[in-house]
Amino acid sequence: MEIADYYPILVQIMIAASIGVIVLVASNIFGQRAETTAIKDSAYECGMLADGSGHARFAVKFYVTAMLFILFDIEVVFLIPWVLVFREFLAANLPIILPVFFFLSVLILGLFYELKKGAIEWEK
Repeated sequence: MEIADYYPILVQIMIAASIGVIVLVASNIFGQRAETTAIKDSAYECGMLADGSGHARFAVKFYVTAMLFILFDIEVVFLIPWVLVFREFLAANLPIILPVFFFLSVLILGLFYELKKGAIEWEK
């Protein structure tokens, strides 16, 4: 590969960096310059004053559901390379279907375990 092959990537990096700099400079030039007061720092919600703190507490179920989503999302991402190179493995007479089934079976067993433990049920 020649250095000329990397010019589009360099141009894209330069454009992204320049957009960031332009936004920061425009914000600094055109942004509001007022003293900080309690009214200015308070959250504006439909003309009503905010009640309570801005930091709500979330239940543990929310975090468990989020972690399970991330876990299964990452596992699906691991399946994509297998799909893309499946023909190459078949052409080289390499068995790929058994590792895929093993991976999917571990994934499905984990899902059934989570269903049995009630990790996905939101209300009890």
